[in-house]
Amino acid sequence: MDIKVTGPEPTELERKVVDGVLGSAESAWAGGRRDLEREGRISLLGGNRARSKRDQLLPAFHAVQERFGWIPPGAFNYICKRLTVPPAEAYGVATFFHMFSMEHRPSTEVHVCEDIACRIKGSEALCENLEKAHNGSNLVGIRKSPCLGLCEWAPAALILRSGESYEGGAIGKATPEKVQASLDSGKLLDRPKFPDRHWDWLTHSVPQMGESQLRLLSRIGSVDPASVEDYHIQGGFEGLAKAVAMGPLATIAEVTASGLMGRGGAAFPTGKKWEAVAQAQGSTKYVVCNADESEPGTFKDRVIMEGDPLAVIEGILIAAFATGAQKGFIYIRGEYPLAINRIQNAIDAVRTAGLLGENIQGTGHSFDIEIRKGAGAYICGEETALVNSIEGKRGEPRNKPPFPVHVGLFGKPTLINNVETLANIPWILRMGGAAYAGIGTGNSKGQKLFCVSGHVKKPGVYETPFGITLRQLITLAGGTSGNAPIKAVLLGGAAGAFVGPENLDVPLTFEGTRAIGATLGSGVVMVFDQTTDLGEILVRIAAFFRDESCGQCVPCRVGAIRQEELVARLRRGKPNGSAADEVVLLGEIAQVMRDASICGLGHTASGAIQSALKIFGNDVLGESRS
Repeated sequence: MDIKVTGPEPTELERKVVDGVLGSAESAWAGGRRDLEREGRISLLGGNRARSKRDQLLPAFHAVQERFGWIPPGAFNYICKRLTVPPAEAYGVATFFHMFSMEHRPSTEVHVCEDIACRIKGSEALCENLEKAHNGSNLVGIRKSPCLGLCEWAPAALILRSGESYEGGAIGKATPEKVQASLDSGKLLDRPKFPDRHWDWLTHSVPQMGESQLRLLSRIGSVDPASVEDYHIQGGFEGLAKAVAMGPLATIAEVTASGLMGRGGAAFPTGKKWEAVAQAQGSTKYVVCNADESEPGTFKDRVIMEGDPLAVIEGILIAAFATGAQKGFIYIRGEYPLAINRIQNAIDAVRTAGLLGENIQGTGHSFDIEIRKGAGAYICGEETALVNSIEGKRGEPRNKPPFPVHVGLFGKPTLINNVETLANIPWILRMGGAAYAGIGTGNSKGQKLFCVSGHVKKPGVYETPFGITLRQLITLAGGTSGNAPIKAVLLGGAAGAFVGPENLDVPLTFEGTRAIGATLGSGVVMVFDQTTDLGEILVRIAAFFRDESCGQCVPCRVGAIRQEELVARLRRGKPNGSAADEVVLLGEIAQVMRDASICGLGHTASGAIQSALKIFGNDVLGESRS
């Protein structure tokens, strides 16, 4: 297709920024300077070749957004020409992600989390105060944001500053004064380099730091996250060495024997997934690390990437060796600037050490890893939506089958695992699959990371063997932060379910939570005491899914909106007809979304709301009304 783009031409700076990602334009037909003697009326850049770069669409948008604070029309048009992407398609991608803007914004933006963990710690008042302070400012913008993955630091804010030197920094336990101090200083707070500020940030996030029983969290706080030498001293790459020594088939057999289930929420057997990719036909295969941790209440993957990124890299290397993959991608949510920095430094260090690149250490095997940044879309945590996003498309889930293990990234067999899953792999290879399977209970094998937040004294990431009870975990986190008793606990995040105090002795295993109608999901354990207005929490959950539905399928697109409208009406005490009839209708909408939606978002969007109604009755939505 000959793409005809009309409208503003790019400025020289805009052209330079895009070319920094895509390289210089090779042809006038793709946005370059016209050279009649060289190309005349014939494009030197074939259509297939140009379209093969479609996956650079997101990186190009990021580069422009980070330089200018928005995507100016000239830069947008130039990107479309360079990649031969129709402007309508490119616009659909750019507007899909809430971190991109097609309209002018201030160069500095403060994103204030408005999701449930921060909401109960005063984020609404924080946002209101900041909006008043910067009302009418052309230099600083205040934006409400879905969960920033900083729940242990609630209320949290994220400052993003565009310009020649793009910066991003998080502020935990944010106050208007702390945010303003960061803005005034010109230095963002979330830029520590080891050992400067010696892990003050992660010490709070990992209350168990330094305890001898830890595995996944054992190196956090004791090693430089970018030092391959430090990592080696602490047992790093022993798992990779064992995998290479035993070969791909035996490596997969060890992972299968471990009983490791995916830690992203779906709990699919990891060994089966690896085996499927290894046996898939085709010489080109990919490994993708899903680090788009967007489930409200979840922050464990962020902590691993910030504190022990080399463990993630080692897990990817083992997965690539076992499945025969030649290229890896780590898809990290754009709200994690420090994690992105730490992972990139780790990749560079491993490449320098000779473990990435062509003909690695003379083995004849070539493998490399590339980071792809998300831009604020919860749905991209779904594996096929993530694949579409990497390919430069809207992050909409695909119908399955075919599954990614057979037809994944760029149509090739693709292994997709999340950060916690991959961080387990080196340990499994070091200790042996059978020994790993001896930890935990039943079908829940090994160590598990739990994201504990809300009304507890010591919020953070906790690592325990499967089988600890909910009560024991909350006690480990210091118990409730006030004198009020527990009212409810949200397990699994916004896509999970509420449980009442009568279920505090449930074992935190896949089978244990399933038996009480709940789920472990991504490991969220959010505690609410008796002072909490659960009706307000349900309103926020309904609004979250309304906003985050990708809109591709009717059951979810319409159902999420109708669910939010119903919850809002009940909350206001203004039902259409009787409240009882509205609750019945709410249940029917939930059933349709579970039965007919394409992906897990629609299947789980009603879970927390329905569980709260079941436990606390229909009045829960109006409990705070006078």
